[in-house]
Amino acid sequence: MSTTHVPQGADALRGGDSPAGTVRSDSPTAEVASNPTLPPPLVWADERLGAAKGMRFMMKKIFPDHWSFLLGEIAMYSMIICLITGTFLTFWFVPSMGHVVYDGSFVPLQGVGMSEAYASTLDISFEIKGGLLIRQMHHWAALLFIVGIALHVARVFFTGAFRKPREINWVIGAVLSLLACIEGFAGYSLPDDLLSGTGIRAMNGFMQSAPVIGSYMTFFVFGGEFPGELIIPRLFIAHVLLLPALLVGLFTAHIVLVMVHKHTQFPGPGRTNDNVVGFPFMPVYLAKAGGFFFIVFGVVALISALVTINAVWVYGPYDPTQVTAGSQPDFYMWFSDGALRLLPGWLEFELWGFTWSFNIFLGSLVLLPLVWIILGAYPFLEAWITGDKREHHLLDRPRNAPVRTAIGAAGISMYVVLALATVNDILAIKLHLSINDITNSFRVAFFVLPIVVFMVVKRVCLSLQRADHDLVMHGVESGRIVRTPEGKFYEHHEPLSPSDRWHLVQHEPQRPLSVTEGSEVDEHGVREPRGMLYKARRALSEFYFKDRVEPVTPTELAAAHHHGETEALPAGESEDERAEALEPGQHH
Repeated sequence: MSTTHVPQGADALRGGDSPAGTVRSDSPTAEVASNPTLPPPLVWADERLGAAKGMRFMMKKIFPDHWSFLLGEIAMYSMIICLITGTFLTFWFVPSMGHVVYDGSFVPLQGVGMSEAYASTLDISFEIKGGLLIRQMHHWAALLFIVGIALHVARVFFTGAFRKPREINWVIGAVLSLLACIEGFAGYSLPDDLLSGTGIRAMNGFMQSAPVIGSYMTFFVFGGEFPGELIIPRLFIAHVLLLPALLVGLFTAHIVLVMVHKHTQFPGPGRTNDNVVGFPFMPVYLAKAGGFFFIVFGVVALISALVTINAVWVYGPYDPTQVTAGSQPDFYMWFSDGALRLLPGWLEFELWGFTWSFNIFLGSLVLLPLVWIILGAYPFLEAWITGDKREHHLLDRPRNAPVRTAIGAAGISMYVVLALATVNDILAIKLHLSINDITNSFRVAFFVLPIVVFMVVKRVCLSLQRADHDLVMHGVESGRIVRTPEGKFYEHHEPLSPSDRWHLVQHEPQRPLSVTEGSEVDEHGVREPRGMLYKARRALSEFYFKDRVEPVTPTELAAAHHHGETEALPAGESEDERAEALEPGQHH
């Protein structure tokens, strides 16, 4: 009688099919068990979890080395610091709007009525040893977290790292940045001081501006009339449970997809779409990453110890009848506050028995999601315009994608205008100018400045491409004048090394659909019937790629050498050898 062995337990996890009581020589367990240098805990874990294969994949994973990749790590480590310090704060913070009379050690507020949330925040700051430091580390780390995300998003955008197959990871990153802003707002609203209460009051106004359903939204969130007694407990649950769970889950998915897709890398000799040049996770990258975590932690601790932030004892408890003078939100909400100040008052009107407050609705409930929707949709828009369906693992130099770079710069200029509009009242006071004139100037700048920035940045990128083109064709000016036997004079140019030249010629040419797909008319001169969507795509393609500088090809370089335009190349080098020096660019 024959029997069939069915793998059980950890054997099933490892896909083992050996008879019971034996271990295949090629199985992960055999590899771990046969290696006496591995610590017993790893052997124990693999025998129960089958973790050797995953651990081997992780330890051999290669990560490229470039300073800009640290921006994402700053965001990751800042989030970890927020989780650690936030856990500490939850031991003493009381998320309640119940009324108490303060009798703590901060004398100016003794005998003042306040909420339990504000009183517990004061106790953390003045009664708990190290409490104020932890509070400030939590706030500074939260700001650094959002700064790191913003810079990381900018790096990914300007280098084209969002292209196939990373569109989903880009969307996850966009959602992470949105959740980080919401998490930050919920966090700085919890102390229930006058400044944070003003922010909650603004949130109440945002929701009320929603047509028809605004009042219902307010009553649902606040549990009745503003301010109610439920908003602090609800924000606390969102801040310490719901949003962190989403952030950690999406962040984990983000990192897993980075591992699956492999890390992008900047162009360089030996780097292609099929490999990754860098250091293995163990031990090099892990040691670097661990050291960098402690650097970020130390910098946050140093800033928190020296620079005060969110001094809630200065503002006093929240009172709906008062507003903190000169109050502004944290920087990541500046653009929304600035938009509210720039939108004209005539956008509020009555129609069909309802008040339509578009002067608030457009700058809050519409602008906030619209920014992240556009951000998340951009990779798909660019792929549709270019028709590029290939995988990209090499990054672009921003100058080689001039329209994309100009669009990003124009978006930043719009944010700067809205951020400055956030302090239009302060500017009017300090500069002794009319606030109306300042506001009108910002309104004009919001529409004009992005156009100017786009044109300037695009031209700068094209100029830099032309400079790279000339540098490849002619080499570096040496300042040495050479006279030929015929009596001619020319300046001797030093050659670029193949490594230096590679960076300037490795990118692929970008051409509009009118070039790649040909004319819109057939051989008889009859225009082919096309839909509006195709016409829009063709027009956008012209907009993106009509102005361009083609990278130097080996043929062009050889022709330049033949006509004596690159005297810098070594004597005796044949034209074939010169073309071979440009070998990394032969895919053009």
